[in-house]
Amino acid sequence: MNKTLKIIFWVILCFILIQLIPVDKENLPVKKSENFTDVQKTPENITSLLRNACYDCHSNETKYPGYAYIAPFSWSVKSHINEGREHLNFSVWSTYNDDLKKGMLEKSVQTIENKTMPMPAYIIYHNEANLTDAEKTLLKNYFQEILNSRSY
Repeated sequence: MNKTLKIIFWVILCFILIQLIPVDKENLPVKKSENFTDVQKTPENITSLLRNACYDCHSNETKYPGYAYIAPFSWSVKSHINEGREHLNFSVWSTYNDDLKKGMLEKSVQTIENKTMPMPAYIIYHNEANLTDAEKTLLKNYFQEILNSRSY
């Protein structure tokens, strides 16, 4: 029993200590002149879909949920956000060149078709990101329309 208590003590102590490791959760300011929905004059219904399903990981407008403040979950959340922003950041859309924009839109269409985004683990905790087939089609068609018109 004494050994079990020591193990529990050290596990709890480690858990408490890892809470002291900071994770940057600050969002950079968003400029209307660079933001995808502003630059593209995105319709409100599409903007809503993007904000619900994409913006937490693919913009500088992340809304961190409660579990994102508890290590080690905070590390995982921040890692996913950094990776998402690296692949596509809607907040800095106009800073990308046309080739990047085209590639990002094509990849977005592909991930919607393959149902790989939003990530299944994200949908579990964010029901609003669980888009219906009709909403996915609407979003996919919007991206495809931009691609077809080359107005990216």
